[in-house]
Amino acid sequence: MEPELLFDGMSFRVFRSGEPDCVTVEFTDTITAFGGIKRAEISGKGEINASIASMVAEYIGKNGVESHFIRQLDSRRILCRKVEMIRLEVVVRNIIAGSMARRLGVREGMKPENTIFDLFYKNEDLGSPLINDHYAVALGLVTYGELTRIYEYAGKINGLMSSLLKDVDIELVDFKLEFGRDGSGNIVVADELTPDNARLWDMKSMQKLDRDRFRRDMGKVGEAYRTICGRLRTVLRK
Repeated sequence: MEPELLFDGMSFRVFRSGEPDCVTVEFTDTITAFGGIKRAEISGKGEINASIASMVAEYIGKNGVESHFIRQLDSRRILCRKVEMIRLEVVVRNIIAGSMARRLGVREGMKPENTIFDLFYKNEDLGSPLINDHYAVALGLVTYGELTRIYEYAGKINGLMSSLLKDVDIELVDFKLEFGRDGSGNIVVADELTPDNARLWDMKSMQKLDRDRFRRDMGKVGEAYRTICGRLRTVLRK
């Protein structure tokens, strides 16, 4: 019998697991942009993202960041704790790029002195609008205490991954994270950091090594993802 599909995010799918209080996340070769309007298949992307997600989750876990990740099951699947998802996306920005550059009319690549944290309300009917902390609390999505924990984790991951990636000549431009509550009500990271949801630039050539290559028809998407995976392996799986 096929496991029950709980969520289809196109680039990944979540299934009910045979283990209690767990789910299986399967990464696919599908890549999308612009809310799924643009879509393609990149051979091997699922295996690459499963490997990257596992390496990153293990690394941040060893450094004090609680996540839903338990272990990698095979080349495309990881086992995760079942959590209650919070309908927020946190975007951490070290360099201004993408939608923020367009929204503010500033040059892409501008590096502010501060780290920027954006909060988006995950509601497709509303286009997942940008909101602030007070909106999130007013909507009953989180408490102020939970937001403090969320920002603490997001900031810690940013510091850990920025430093790690610089060791392999990659700039962590920005990334998206989602969070959830575990069975005890504790805030945990409930997302995977991969080139699908992070902007990653080569520090020497400034070449984009992430989903922007697909968004902007730059080609060599699979090669870029393999570059990220290969460089991470050199520092995380020696």
